[in-house]
Amino acid sequence: MSEPESYAIAVIGGACAGAEAASIFAQHGILTVVFEQNDRPYGKIEDGLPKWHVALRHKEYRSIDQNLSQPHVHFVPGTKVGRDLDLHEIANEWGFQAVVLANGAWRDRPLSVEGADDYVGRGLVYQNPFIYWFNHYHEQTYEGPQYEIVDGTMVVGGGLASIDVVKAIQLELVLRALRERGIEAQMVELETKGIPKILASHDLKWEDLGLKGCSLFYRRRPQDMPVVSLPEGANEAQRTKIAKSRTRVLEKAISKYLFGFEERHAPVALIVEDERLVGLRYARTEVEGGKVRLTDETVDIRAPLIISSIGSIPEPVAGIATRGELYDFQDWDLGRLANFPTLFSAGNVVTGKGNIVHSRKHARHVAGHMTQEYLKLADSLRSMQPISTEVRESILKRTRDQQSRVGYDGNYRAWIESVTRPDEI
Repeated sequence: MSEPESYAIAVIGGACAGAEAASIFAQHGILTVVFEQNDRPYGKIEDGLPKWHVALRHKEYRSIDQNLSQPHVHFVPGTKVGRDLDLHEIANEWGFQAVVLANGAWRDRPLSVEGADDYVGRGLVYQNPFIYWFNHYHEQTYEGPQYEIVDGTMVVGGGLASIDVVKAIQLELVLRALRERGIEAQMVELETKGIPKILASHDLKWEDLGLKGCSLFYRRRPQDMPVVSLPEGANEAQRTKIAKSRTRVLEKAISKYLFGFEERHAPVALIVEDERLVGLRYARTEVEGGKVRLTDETVDIRAPLIISSIGSIPEPVAGIATRGELYDFQDWDLGRLANFPTLFSAGNVVTGKGNIVHSRKHARHVAGHMTQEYLKLADSLRSMQPISTEVRESILKRTRDQQSRVGYDGNYRAWIESVTRPDEI
């Protein structure tokens, strides 16, 4: 165990992975400064996890709050690295012995049809801003992007996030249809019990609502959907079991939320009218040996709105080299970058899984390596000398200066209370 604050680490991002890593460092007495881009550190728990997950959301809020309010953790809200502070400066000039990048994946993977992004806001919407709107539009102070729930929406995707998008649309459509009949229903109950049960309780069926509903288009098969993780090194029996589980997850979702599903459809061209995207041309696919092959069979499908939900990738940060859509990690296990020798990465920015359990597990793995192998805190022959009093005070001063710029006085609990909205679900 190190002496209190004789080592210093910066953590970029305060949500699941960042808070978990910060907690581990704090338990070793490490001065840990957490830079969070938002006022609240809840990341995609708040902005990417659909709002019907009330109990899970608040459970994760409590866990993050507990981790970030520990002694030795110095929280800096409203500070985005790459916008407000330079990553090179933090890594090389502040005096930190290490930096943990835990900034998640906030950018949508582009829809893989040439020219598609020209129609964002004109028939095309991406998942991340859509779910952000869905989670916050009811708030009186909301000033973000505005969207409309449209019957007949087409969703392109195939993971849990895309199913969440479909559910959000279906639930909103049904709630609106019920309100038109003078029936007030609650979204959480509708999501928990499913659309058929709630309709039946009002002597209604789906057909009575006069809705088309939305449909999900996936380029692979139901058994290929990454809605259940496949263990590393899985044998044939495990693969067969996981494939069946994936199919059951999809079937259950369809039966509860009544959306359409089309498998083995890959978008290959845009359908544009009057400078608006009104549909997609799909090629039918064949899946062989885990690989997708386009066939010559195509079909044009029109929709009043298209939502692309094909995955999230990290946002660009000045100074971080990329390879394709991802950061150019030289070591994917620990998230190491060639030009940042003191930097490690944890959570969704590396794993790309957008999963709470995976993010937390990976953060523990990375933080454990850093304390035991990189700093060697449990070893009498430590690999790194403790920081001096002067360096520690310099880090604390720069931290306090940035906290002051955003109006944060160092009281984490009071700050969270002050930035929590009274109309939050």
